[in-house]
Amino acid sequence: MYRHLAWLGRRFQPSFIEMPFSKKLRYKLEFIALYTLTKVIPALPEGVAHSLGVTLGKLAYRFDKRGRATALENLTLIFGKEKSKIEIECIAQMSYRSFAKTVIDQLRSPKITADNYLEFVDLVMEDPQAMEDAAEAGAIWVTPHYSNFEWIALIMGFRGCSFTIVAQDFKNESLTEMYKANREVSGHNVIPQKNALFALLRSLKRGGHAAFLTDLAVKPSKTAAVIECFGKKVSVTAIHAELQKRTGLPVIPGICIPLEDGRYEMHGFKPLIFGPDDSSDTIAQACWDVFEPIIRENPAPWLWMYKHFRFLPSAEEKDNYPSYARPNLRFEEMVARQEEGKLKKT
Repeated sequence: MYRHLAWLGRRFQPSFIEMPFSKKLRYKLEFIALYTLTKVIPALPEGVAHSLGVTLGKLAYRFDKRGRATALENLTLIFGKEKSKIEIECIAQMSYRSFAKTVIDQLRSPKITADNYLEFVDLVMEDPQAMEDAAEAGAIWVTPHYSNFEWIALIMGFRGCSFTIVAQDFKNESLTEMYKANREVSGHNVIPQKNALFALLRSLKRGGHAAFLTDLAVKPSKTAAVIECFGKKVSVTAIHAELQKRTGLPVIPGICIPLEDGRYEMHGFKPLIFGPDDSSDTIAQACWDVFEPIIRENPAPWLWMYKHFRFLPSAEEKDNYPSYARPNLRFEEMVARQEEGKLKKT
């Protein structure tokens, strides 16, 4: 441990020295805590690790007041007419448990290898031949923040698909390095967000692969798309759509579905093929349309505590959106442009 702390000091010395003492101490403690967990969690029996995830999920649901309120509001907005208040509260708590289990399982990733990954997951491929063809020629792989989304990339790496993955850095740079190493264990390349589009494009044109979380809510911009999510308009990342338009590569949706025995089903869908007339909005929408029915059927594993519906398409829609939604002129313009395009097609 002390060797790793010494490395941390050398690696981030300039910025680390400039920090206030309280922040230095907090970052060191965060690093020590995470490093300890990376050693302890993989050694735990599976039943103990599962119980730990359940306990952490319960605690998070109880003490994360802001996130809990967001989850309950989101769920009430979408399911309020078909589910009771008790059912909605149960789904919200299970969402916290699911995310806690994902975090625990990510720390257990060193236990998974190319030889034993089938002990942890079942693989279901809708079109195995198309998947193999895409694996050889390169493809764009997409999934939502649902269940153990981290293990999808891990398993695909062991199956020979090395992804280029864009990840957001932590404020504590030492945690960024540790998570980066964890995510690259099966052969992936994790890159920062800065200039990511160009790095991804280079990789794909060389026959590589890129992976994205397509339900990531982002500020309305050139790299955003407007989609219908549970009947609400949202602004999500459109980088995967932009890359598809520039490369013509297939987009392959996949999702991780939790099983009752604590394992997972990794479900790979048929590749989505798009033409030159498809916009970023239609590509992003097609990806989401694969996932929404699954989430609607079993909503708990989705991140309901996340502010998915951040922007109002118009002031008149205020009552149809959560209280945290805010007007945004750029979003309104994007929605209006999308509606205008639909009218022209008809």
